[in-house]
Amino acid sequence: MKFYLILHRIRSAYNVGSMFRTADGIGVDKIFLTGFTQRPSDKEYILQTKAEKMLSKTALGADKYVPWEGYKNISAVFSRLKKEKIEIVALEQDEKSIDYRKFKLKKGMKGVALLVGNEPKGVDKRILKKCDTIIEISMHGQKNSLNVAVALGVAGYSLCLFDDIGKI
Repeated sequence: MKFYLILHRIRSAYNVGSMFRTADGIGVDKIFLTGFTQRPSDKEYILQTKAEKMLSKTALGADKYVPWEGYKNISAVFSRLKKEKIEIVALEQDEKSIDYRKFKLKKGMKGVALLVGNEPKGVDKRILKKCDTIIEISMHGQKNSLNVAVALGVAGYSLCLFDDIGKI
């Protein structure tokens, strides 16, 4: 089974770097970077932009060996993954979301792609409509949200533990 991440419109290069490290730890097959999400650089560190350095520093090298592809338009990623029978799961608070611990891979699917979105705005409603499932992490505090990289870690580790995904 395949396990992908889709990082859509993530503003912080530090968060992107952190998510590369998490992706390595949970055995992600590939990361799709969409919208304006910062891409890793293949330039020498000294020649990188400030944002590229932030990503590289936080990723601790995971950006060099976790496979990734960049797309301006998320629809192209969705089309590709749906053809491959990959279930697209958004991590977002929504009236249609289910607790992340209750997620079950639909029969006949060959893997899962976990979508996380923009830090302050989340995943756009138009994109959520194109997802197969929406999961959320129950919150108890005043803020009612986690940092996007932390949320990815919580949900990502939970998803990779499923025998259906074949990671453990």
